[in-house]
Amino acid sequence: MGSSMDEKVVAVIMVGGPTKGTRFRPLSLNIPKPLFPIAGQPMVHHPISACKRIPNLAQIYLVGFYEEREFALYVSAISNELKVPVRYLREDKPHGSAGGLYHFRNLIMEDDPSHIFLLNCDVCCSFPLPEMLEAHRKYGGIGTLLVIKVSPESASQFGELVADPVTNELLHYTEKPETFVSDRINCGVYVFTPDIFTAIREVSSQTKDTGNSATLRRVSSVEALQPATRNSTDFVRLDQDILSPLAGKKQLYTYETKDFWEQIKSPGMSLRCSELYLSQFRLTSPQVLASGDGTKSAIVIGDVFIHPSAKVHPTAKIGPNVSISANARVGPGVRLISCIILDDVEIMENAVVTNAIVGWKSSIGRWSRVQACSSLKSLTFKCFCLVSLNNHEPGSILCRSQAEGVYNSKLGVTILGDSVAVEDEVVVISSIVLPNKTLNVSVQDEIIL
Repeated sequence: MGSSMDEKVVAVIMVGGPTKGTRFRPLSLNIPKPLFPIAGQPMVHHPISACKRIPNLAQIYLVGFYEEREFALYVSAISNELKVPVRYLREDKPHGSAGGLYHFRNLIMEDDPSHIFLLNCDVCCSFPLPEMLEAHRKYGGIGTLLVIKVSPESASQFGELVADPVTNELLHYTEKPETFVSDRINCGVYVFTPDIFTAIREVSSQTKDTGNSATLRRVSSVEALQPATRNSTDFVRLDQDILSPLAGKKQLYTYETKDFWEQIKSPGMSLRCSELYLSQFRLTSPQVLASGDGTKSAIVIGDVFIHPSAKVHPTAKIGPNVSISANARVGPGVRLISCIILDDVEIMENAVVTNAIVGWKSSIGRWSRVQACSSLKSLTFKCFCLVSLNNHEPGSILCRSQAEGVYNSKLGVTILGDSVAVEDEVVVISSIVLPNKTLNVSVQDEIIL
């Protein structure tokens, strides 16, 4: 290899597939989760834009198992915008985070890169990629992980790690431990040398040897239900299969960020991450943020994105933390706070939307209110309803106790799916409304089927 000035770098962004992101419904029913807009841009746009800052970047690969046609237009547009080749690589089946990287190793190595960045699409952070690369060159080894300090209470939800406080070597790594290990966690952003492919190949070989020597044995019902791909030799997980075995062997190092970091696993988190990115724009790209004092344009408070094609009445009041997408129409006297308004939405006069995501082509009537509950604690043990509505018909109501999971992951934000109509003077509080429904009565703490 030549000097660092001549070395090429490639980036790989894992985007998952349609069997993933189920917690993101109903918003992922219409669009792949990586293309859902956050702070006015598709989710995957933020890590792609961050990759643009990597010195000597030769290529960006998106790896997933969505159909290629679902990414074709976006990939073409972003390649032209950033003047960097972006290519979508479709997996024939899930290979795991490390297995997916290895599966496309020949394509990834076409440019003979000295370093390979690996990012997860559903990570929201400042992506200090050039700084990571510089640190990795000083450390040596085959890889460097981005890490962050979190509260001990939340650490167990992620991959916890222990690093040498002086050398930053990764000494121990465990994924979602049952007992507390460390308040440092893995951020899902990595830089590797091509030697990572050797490490993955060795894991695959060991798995194959184990499989060949295995004898018939009784399996539990849980094991029997696991997807077959997870037992195949080409399914390799980066965390359990690579990071844990290599920890403490002077192969992996850490780079700690002091900036923000979140995972975008649910619609509620997308609203939080939109706020973080809009705040970052204030420092990095202030020109994309809207402004207004109520004279010729709406009053804008805090960090707000308004698409150039959106029409916002001068008497509306917008912000903070609001993103308004293409062709949206916001009427007189409307108040928007902490919300994402998607394409072709119409919000009529004097309506209020706060802590909500309003889906494509939806409409909110005059004097209506769409919001989340101000107190999440009041929802913790409530009974809520599953309501089936068909246009103006009241439908059937099925009550059940609130379960941990799909609904709980969306607490704190009201979600209107695609083409939902909220009629005049209707209040929607802390509810999830699936696509193509009409609400002519007020609802609270409900899932509208």
